[in-house]
Amino acid sequence: MLELIIALSMAGMPPVCEGGDRAARRLTCIVDGDTGWEDGRNWRYEAIDTPEMPGHAECEREERLAYEARDRLRELMAGGYRIEWSGEVGYYDREIATVTLADGRDAGEVLIGEGLAQPWPNEGNRWCLNP
Repeated sequence: MLELIIALSMAGMPPVCEGGDRAARRLTCIVDGDTGWEDGRNWRYEAIDTPEMPGHAECEREERLAYEARDRLRELMAGGYRIEWSGEVGYYDREIATVTLADGRDAGEVLIGEGLAQPWPNEGNRWCLNP
């Protein structure tokens, strides 16, 4: 069953996640292009993959694109969004979700269209294949 939550409607750009105890602090923030927190709930975007942040990236290009994907997702969400929870839990106990923007677009599809995400499951690390 799909659970809908209206969030941050026109409240500005979600911040970058910092610090611990995010669940207890009930944070809403963005970790990277496909991961975030919504009112203390850790989520992973369903069906997309974005470049990995430094420490997990395989090349410099992937690191650069990771920041671009994260910040673009934050920009998209700044205009208002809705988290749609799938009811499933993935790796690292993250709830699987999608983000629908105020204008009805799927944020993941926007990121794919802009070259900042790829469909998941993916066929490998495309970020480091082409310089």
